[in-house]
Amino acid sequence: MAVSVLIPTPLRKYTNEQDTVTVTAGTISTLVVELEANHPGMGKRITDDQGELRRFINFYVNEEDIRFLEGKDTPVNDGDVVSIVPSIAGG
Repeated sequence: MAVSVLIPTPLRKYTNEQDTVTVTAGTISTLVVELEANHPGMGKRITDDQGELRRFINFYVNEEDIRFLEGKDTPVNDGDVVSIVPSIAGG
């Protein structure tokens, strides 16, 4: 099962500057594990010390915010596109 993951600019140093990587995963949680396995260092940037997704990193599956789906248990299927979007603060 191939899932495309869109990598934001600040995380591309972990993917050899690739803006999109392909993983095989069943949920957002397993996708994060695979990202870390294939791109060491990325996992610590998108999860906290307890392994939970960081508050200020947003995940979208086919443009749907996972916070309104099943969170880290949101399934991802063949052909899906997952976007990782860091929140931007300012004022």
